[in-house]
Amino acid sequence: MIVLLAILIIIILAGLAFTALKSAGISGRFPRHGELTDLGTFSINAQHLPGPPSPTLPPIVFIHGASGNLRDQEAAFRSALEGRAELLFVDRPGHGYSERGGPENGFPDGQAAAIARLMEKKGIDRAIIVGHSFGGAIAASFAVFHPEKTAGLLFLAPATHPWPGGVDWYYRVAATPVLGWWFTRLISLPAGLMRMDAATKAVFSPNRRRDCYLDEGAPALVLRPENFRNNAIDVANLHGYVTRIAPRYREIKAPTVIITGDSDPIVLREIHSEGLARDIAGSQLVTVRGLGHKPDYVVTDLVVAAIENLSGEPHDLDGLAREAEARLAGGAATEQIAIRSALKQS
Repeated sequence: MIVLLAILIIIILAGLAFTALKSAGISGRFPRHGELTDLGTFSINAQHLPGPPSPTLPPIVFIHGASGNLRDQEAAFRSALEGRAELLFVDRPGHGYSERGGPENGFPDGQAAAIARLMEKKGIDRAIIVGHSFGGAIAASFAVFHPEKTAGLLFLAPATHPWPGGVDWYYRVAATPVLGWWFTRLISLPAGLMRMDAATKAVFSPNRRRDCYLDEGAPALVLRPENFRNNAIDVANLHGYVTRIAPRYREIKAPTVIITGDSDPIVLREIHSEGLARDIAGSQLVTVRGLGHKPDYVVTDLVVAAIENLSGEPHDLDGLAREAEARLAGGAATEQIAIRSALKQS
């Protein structure tokens, strides 16, 4: 019995050491990117690009989704928008290099309030709020509770409404007090490292993931124990939160565009995107056939055009969506030809 206990202790200590070593390695590979801003009780990390003297677009705030960090949205949009507007890419509280703060930051309204305070610190009065996936729930909450700061809303494959079923088991375990601490320090990191390539490809599916995404978007940052646990708490809290808050989306008056795909394997379009289009009067829903969960990367030009629309520069977004569909269909056909050719040669 004593021998078995000793072996168990050695295994646990080895697991803790492995996690500490790998977490440090992930932090070393992807060091803090941006600037920490003190919000009083905690600090939030953001990449703030002040913009040109005569911007052609209003300020834009980007809110990343679950398991993400500011690099995800910055890699998608910085090159397309830098020099045109003031840009703010945010590590949500408890993600990337932002501190978690209090328990209110486990919910979208708490995170929206943190972003509103950050905007004040950066001197941004009003902005177009862009939310991808989980960030959509925060963008919607931002518009409900901070309408005076909302110049427009752009939802990308948003998660905003109650859905049938629950969340994956590992989110529930990681969010559990005490047990979650051990889970994130013994199991989630090594398991996540093994699944990172396949998991990120699945998020982009049926579209192809950008080859350099693992370096550009730094998704490995979420595997660090505190990040993983905060992310799990966010996800575990989401269903109950949107059940309470979704009826208030009808209060939103800001100009709104929703971009979604009909092939999203992560967030159901008919529940969330169509729900927003129903709830927000005057909103425009743009559905792209063949698009999965990453419109930010796969149809970036359409997203930028939507931002321009919200800024008063008219575009035929539905027409641009049809053009994107043609590109996606052509790319899928080319990939299938390449696969068949490779199979014939093998």
